[in-house]
Formats: sequence, C-alpha cells, structure tokens
Amino acid sequence: MAKSPLMDEPSLHDEAARAGWLYYLGGMTQDQIAAELGVSRQRAQRLVSRAVAEGLIQVRLSHRIGACLDLEAALTDRFGLARARVAPFAGPGVDPVRATSPAAAAELERVLRMAEGKVIALGTGRSLRGMVDAMDEIAAAQHRLVSLIGNIAPDGSASFFDVVMRLADKVRAPHYPMPVPVISTTEAENDAFHALAPVQRVVELARKADVIFVGVGQMSDDAPLLKDGFVTRDELDAMQAADACGEVAGWVYDSSGQYLDLGTNRRTGGVRVEPNLPRPAIGIAAGAQKTAAIAAALKARILNGLVTDEPTAEALLKL
Repeated sequence: MAKSPLMDEPSLHDEAARAGWLYYLGGMTQDQIAAELGVSRQRAQRLVSRAVAEGLIQVRLSHRIGACLDLEAALTDRFGLARARVAPFAGPGVDPVRATSPAAAAELERVLRMAEGKVIALGTGRSLRGMVDAMDEIAAAQHRLVSLIGNIAPDGSASFFDVVMRLADKVRAPHYPMPVPVISTTEAENDAFHALAPVQRVVELARKADVIFVGVGQMSDDAPLLKDGFVTRDELDAMQAADACGEVAGWVYDSSGQYLDLGTNRRTGGVRVEPNLPRPAIGIAAGAQKTAAIAAALKARILNGLVTDEPTAEALLKL
C-alpha cells in the first residue's frame, strides 16, 4: 500500500528548518543539533547554513515543519478544533513559552491583520505575555482589545502578566482593562465591583468577543495561581480535593472540564470562557505539567483552538 505524503521521511527543507530552529531559538550547539537529529556535525552545520540561505530563518521561523503540520491535523481531528498550531520542539531544558511564543504571535497577527474590526479578548499569564512580546508592531486601530480577567493583584498593584495594555502599545488599538481584582476577598466585594457601571460595560464587551486568547494553568502544587499569590495553600488544597485540574482566565475546572462551584470561583473577577462558544477560543499553553489541564479544557470545549509545542501535542494525542 502506498504511503500517505504525511508519512514520508522528513524533507531536506524540514531538516534544515528544524536545525535552524534548534540553533537560533533553542540555543543548541551544532554538536547538540547533530545528536538531536541523528546526523553528523558537518551535516548539522550545512543544515543550519541552508536554513539561513533559503530564508527559512528570520525573526521567527517561516517554514512550518512537516511533523508539526501532521500534529496539527491530528489535534484538529481528535478534539474538533477550529484552529491548531504546533511549534517545533526547541530542545531539552528550553522553556516551552519560548517555543510557543512565535507561533502564538503569528496566530494573533493573523487576526489583527483582518480588515473588519474585531473584539479580541485576552487572558493573562506568561504564555500570553510571551505571545505579545514576540509579535510585530501592526497598525490595527480597527479592533478593540478587552481583558477577560481582573488586573488588580492581591496587594493592590497591577497584575504583572496583564497583556491588554502591552498589546495596545504595539497595535494602537482601543483597549479595555478589566478594572477589578483578579480574585476578590469576598463574594460580596466581587459583586460590588461588578455592579459598577464601567465594569459592566467592560464585561459586556468581553462577553461578545469575536476571538479569545487565553493561557492554561495547572492546579497541581505548582499552580500559577498559588505561585503568584492569588490563592492560598488552603484554598488550593480544597479545590484539589474537589478534583481541580486546570484554570483558564482564573476560573478553575475539574478533570472533565466542568467549572467548580466552590473556592475562588465564587470570587473571581472578569468573564468566564464558557464551553461550546461558536467563535474561536484559543489556548496558548505547553509543557508536561499542563497536559492534563489542556486536555480537560479541549474535551469540554472550553477551548476550541490551541497553540502548543511538539512534545505537548504528542502527549495530548496519547491521552
């Protein structure tokens, strides 16, 4: 039986693109690249040179490796995704955010270049900040940018990973931060903030967003919400006892992707990403510690799009 083109051996362009990615983004030496690709050092050197000579390496990789395309097709089929981008593996020990940021930036730029004005809603976190930092400046005043989550940290300071204003500086678009705490001290306080007319207007805009970009946080002992001081150890323990698996825009869900009706979910500010939205809700996330959280969000249709890296995509497809 003839092999499908998707099952063919990697092309020379594929090898050159991967070698260039590992050299310029992964920071590998030519010896390390040779070991990773299973080729001689001389061939690794030629592949890196070819990637540059053929214009495959610029500020971001312009050739999408065939293996990544295969994974994108498999993820789309498995989870019924509207959008899927898989970044090449950047090498052992490299922060997955560094690998996914250029691919996420390209996806955001695709939306920003649309002539028709869109409402673009964004979560917060390292992955989204990396996405914004990696993107080009684009004149996109036809769009409106709105935050899904509060931008006030527990100590009253601005949330460090808020991205709406950072993005607005690059695209010169109107922007609407969510002027509430990420998580209020009490339910009554949260209700009081959301009763304010300016907050209601931002909430309404976020709820009718045309496209959503969010990170995905795990709810294990290294949960970002705990690390960044938004939940206490006791609160995390209580939510873990209720099968907390992940969070999107601060809203915690269990291993089946059902939002919990307890803990900080009763005090979280902003707008929750509801399952089965008829418009793109794209998660930007990668890393072994996030795999279960990503899978739950995809299965429950909280997310219908994903930007991730090769190892995470492969792990998701094995679940």
